[in-house]
Amino acid sequence: MKTALQTSPHPYVGMWVTEDGYVRQELRSDGRYDEARGTQQSAYQGDYQISGNYVTYQDDTGFTADGYFENDVLYHGGMVMFRQDQTN
Repeated sequence: MKTALQTSPHPYVGMWVTEDGYVRQELRSDGRYDEARGTQQSAYQGDYQISGNYVTYQDDTGFTADGYFENDVLYHGGMVMFRQDQTN
């Protein structure tokens, strides 16, 4: 009997938010991201790749950006984002 190979999601997968909650960015396990701004859901969507502590983004219009993770904080586009507690 074959068993499916189970892999854990990347440790940076999840929801990242600015301190004021205005920007919310979900890094999904399928390599896609969805970013909300204020009341605008899905303001930006696209693909992302993580290499070490660095993340590169390409949104669906072709725009590219990058960021990095340090001490469980995401620095991206001049923003400081924190992991959202998934237990609430």
